[in-house]
Amino acid sequence: MDITYDYYRIFYYVAKYNSFSNAATVLMSNQPNVSRAMNNLEKQLGCKLFIRSNRGITLTPEGQKLYSHVAVAFKQLHSAELELVNSGNLENGTVTISASETALHGILLRVLKDFHNTYPSIHIHILSNNTPQSINSVQTGIADFAVVTSSNKIYNPLREENICEFHEVLVCSPKYSYLTKQKMSLAELKNHPMVCLNKGTTTYSYYTDLFLKHNLVLTPEVEVATSDQLIPVITHDLGIGFVPDFLVREPLSKGVLYEIPLKEKLPARHICFVEDTSHPLNIAASRLKSMLLSTS
Repeated sequence: MDITYDYYRIFYYVAKYNSFSNAATVLMSNQPNVSRAMNNLEKQLGCKLFIRSNRGITLTPEGQKLYSHVAVAFKQLHSAELELVNSGNLENGTVTISASETALHGILLRVLKDFHNTYPSIHIHILSNNTPQSINSVQTGIADFAVVTSSNKIYNPLREENICEFHEVLVCSPKYSYLTKQKMSLAELKNHPMVCLNKGTTTYSYYTDLFLKHNLVLTPEVEVATSDQLIPVITHDLGIGFVPDFLVREPLSKGVLYEIPLKEKLPARHICFVEDTSHPLNIAASRLKSMLLSTS
């Protein structure tokens, strides 16, 4: 049954005010037009909706049943309108971000602090995933966007933009401080226990490729799930490992960790922004994206 939305809108106000004339005033129309629309609605539905009398109008049982549904629909539409208006003013809304631990500590938390101070009413939902999982969250629409370490597995309609770069430092606990006396080559690392992020992470793939370029095989003794687990594992003497520079500044300054100098120069890595270009970002997510990319 194809009934125009305007009929239901007029019916809502007539039933709400129990008056054709009052409804006409609210709708900025006139009583004959309102009466004509309601007559057409009754004909299309095949039932009487109003009992008309000199004292005004009342709803029939069928009219009451229809009003119970129409009123709910109008409340939902009104709520949606308010949400969209507020979201447009950055006074409401939600941003869902999927982030790797490295990206979270490297840049995202700092930008989120500024974003939250500026737009305190925006709800922020952070999903903690590794890079491949974060990219999948964007592909499946679970997250608005991802902030992760750079990946070479980005395909259309996904798009990746670099936010900032970072370097990784080879570090050890005091137990292995003797390794800091002279530069060590990647080949010599096989003589010592290594700590690394586990298989399936972008970092594991990065170091696997790096070692292969030097005809070496990466064989860590300990694998951890997230970058923030690296330092506790290393400080407890379970091995040496590569850790992002922004995570080790304080442990190095306090003598909790020691840097092992490398003969090879490691290339810079990047934290990047990943979005699905086939699904436009909402206003809040777009603003946060601008703030992230402006840090580059």
